[in-house]
Amino acid sequence: MKKVVTVFVALCLILSLYSGAAFAEEKKTELAEDSKSAILIERDTGTVLYEKNKDEKYSPASMTKIMTMLLIMEAIDSGKIKMDEKVTTSEYAASMGGSQIFLEPGEEMTVEELLLAMAIGSANDASVALAEKIAGSEEAFVDMMNERTKELGLKNTHFKNTTGLPIEDHYSTAHDMAIMAKELLKHEEITNFTKNYEAYLREDTDNKFWLVNTNKLVKFYPGVDGLKTGYTSEAKYCLTATAKKDGMRVIAVVFGAPTSKSRNAQITKMLDYSFSQYATHPLYEKGKAIEKAKVSKGSKKYIEAVTGENASVLTKKGEKLDKLTEEIELNEHLKAPIKKGEQIGVLKVKKEGKELIEVPLVAKENVERASWWQLYKRSFGLFTKTD
Repeated sequence: MKKVVTVFVALCLILSLYSGAAFAEEKKTELAEDSKSAILIERDTGTVLYEKNKDEKYSPASMTKIMTMLLIMEAIDSGKIKMDEKVTTSEYAASMGGSQIFLEPGEEMTVEELLLAMAIGSANDASVALAEKIAGSEEAFVDMMNERTKELGLKNTHFKNTTGLPIEDHYSTAHDMAIMAKELLKHEEITNFTKNYEAYLREDTDNKFWLVNTNKLVKFYPGVDGLKTGYTSEAKYCLTATAKKDGMRVIAVVFGAPTSKSRNAQITKMLDYSFSQYATHPLYEKGKAIEKAKVSKGSKKYIEAVTGENASVLTKKGEKLDKLTEEIELNEHLKAPIKKGEQIGVLKVKKEGKELIEVPLVAKENVERASWWQLYKRSFGLFTKTD
């Protein structure tokens, strides 16, 4: 009899624990109960804090422009285009419907102005004008977008345009959109555009245009400084938002909310949850020199390996952070030329043998091939300080 009672008590305990876990899970799903899918991640580590149908494919509407903006920022960083460079509007770009700044064929605006129109006003005409500037045509730019998704390892996204205007076979997921946003936020200056609630274009003309951010949370939720809304009758109300508080940046995504009010409320719940439950512990800022790597046949014999992005560790609030170890792995047989920003290794942070994060280490500067004279001097041991 005693044995039966013991088993019964044990079963009750198990059921109690199961019920508690189920209740916790039920509470968790309430963060985005009115959306088709959602995800919440911490920016630096990529840790998923909450998810709902994160790999289900849906139309992203104008959240598409997150990838468009990523390629624009990469083009600026590479020197392919400049912020103050003029862009001439084509007939095709001017013909875009939906959200727009009513560009006229032949009208010129700077890259900076068009990017502002995209980031704040979700301007489709500005998006296409910039895509044509970078790739020559929207079709070629879309090829770049799809190639970039492959490079990021995103398997459930396919783009057919740069704007998110309704078209067949154009889809993404909450998970993939969060990763695109994570990559875009490596270009920290993008929030200088997306954080603005309002701005003006054509200020010195009679055709002054007032931009008002479609993401109202940049005004009403402290710390929100991006990123992109989306709406079509098919996609319903979507939003990829980012906020920073107490050194922690998070990204929240919802697809298919029934109203803009519901969309904003669900994002607010997700942000509140992350900031109340978790803490980020910064280790190194982006660009921090970690180690020197040897370069073969380069104009310099060594190059500094710096962090390619912020290195942080995420914990539950109140959890102690100790017993961390670091491992630096540099690529062997590095050979010039090496471009600034090229990955040349990784930094791994572990706790009691378990890997917490892996951060790319990149080249701090360009290293050209050594001249024949430098190689000649080295071969005879005639080194100089710059070798």
